[in-house]
Amino acid sequence: MSVRPLIALHPTRARLFAAGVPAALLALLLSPFTVPASADDTPARGSARMGMGVAAHDGSSPASAGPRAGQTEGVDVASYQGDVAWPTLWDGGVRWAYTKATEGTYYTNPYFSAQYGGSLGAGMIRGAYHFATPDTSGGATQADYFVDHGGGWSGDGVTLPGVLDIEWNPYGDDCYGKTPSAMVTWIRDFLDRYRSRTGRDAVVYTATSWWNTCTGSHTGFGKTNPLWVARYASAVGDLPAGWSSYTMWQYTSTGPTVGDHDRFNGSVDQLKSFARN
Repeated sequence: MSVRPLIALHPTRARLFAAGVPAALLALLLSPFTVPASADDTPARGSARMGMGVAAHDGSSPASAGPRAGQTEGVDVASYQGDVAWPTLWDGGVRWAYTKATEGTYYTNPYFSAQYGGSLGAGMIRGAYHFATPDTSGGATQADYFVDHGGGWSGDGVTLPGVLDIEWNPYGDDCYGKTPSAMVTWIRDFLDRYRSRTGRDAVVYTATSWWNTCTGSHTGFGKTNPLWVARYASAVGDLPAGWSSYTMWQYTSTGPTVGDHDRFNGSVDQLKSFARN
């Protein structure tokens, strides 16, 4: 009986075959090997975005899909949304937008120009936000980086004041390894530098539970800095310490077209006035 020649084997496979390894075990050993996914699911630096930790820490409940009387619909976007269908959002009633510009002092959004300009081109009033990483550099340093990379402000009526996005750390300790006192100092340094660079007080975006935990319920910014509160629900709920009202509310991460939808606590005319001064 003739014997068909064996297909050439890798040396390791040939040794296993010659040693009489059982066929079933040999098949297992020769099957493609995939390295298991790392247990550490920490996202890559630069990938953080507004509201990234809200649902995980505060939960999420169904939000009202319809507009609220006296409030104006908005959205916030970052690089993960890529090319945004701005005309579609406009047709759906969205009148303002914020785009992530920077993170720390090591990241700028590669889609920033297209997203920032695209929202304006669709007729929206727009602004920029900075994702804070207080564990990587000082507050004033990050404010400078933000202003230098798209986060400035002008009273042209179509540019909203810059936003400090200060929330759970997606890369490590929730409070970035800072005590409440140190966190308040960092935030103050950022806000003071932004004011000195632009002549405008920055908006503070945060969630009530994060703020009260990581700043020790600090009340010192409510009189100067507008609040953008994050709460994925049908009601805004309790506000962070120091604020008695909110200017903007991020109410869902599952809205149409881009996910993150927001409401300005006023009419379109009031929104235009807020942009100017």
